[in-house]
Amino acid sequence: MIDYSVLPAFSVRETSAVANEITIRQATLADARGIADLVNLGEREGQLLPRSLASIRATIGDWIVATNRGRVVGVGSLVEMNHALVEVRSLVVAPEYRQFGVGGRIVNALVEQARARGRPTVFALTRAVLFFEKLGFIITDKENFPEKVWRDCSICPVQFACDEVAMVKSVVSQQ
Repeated sequence: MIDYSVLPAFSVRETSAVANEITIRQATLADARGIADLVNLGEREGQLLPRSLASIRATIGDWIVATNRGRVVGVGSLVEMNHALVEVRSLVVAPEYRQFGVGGRIVNALVEQARARGRPTVFALTRAVLFFEKLGFIITDKENFPEKVWRDCSICPVQFACDEVAMVKSVVSQQ
């Protein structure tokens, strides 16, 4: 007799179907509550700084969402630091979707957005070093990003015991 309680939640076919139903797109104001819910989850998990719903609405053009059947299941934003530098920020995926490559798809969309905006360098502060390395980012010094330190690190609760790694990627278009 098969004990169905120990089987994975999705079969291989169902996993493929769910992965194929995920859409990566530019966020709209209608997505703001779903974005806030995921950012709040990331904050509770100790991975993200808080973002208010008002802040998300005011910066909605900076956000990319992953959706599945109308539900926001992953988010990330691209924040301009200066004319040559943007940051991948607030990247979080709903736990039940983390095995589908959603985070990588969001980061790739953000990198393409940076390229389209003419921003040659993308960076992230992260604990997920291997994840970003797989996407072509390399480790660099945090001191290379004073804009980030002044803007966000000064309000971070772990600013004096930060364990995040700075990662950078050049996105200069090949002519």
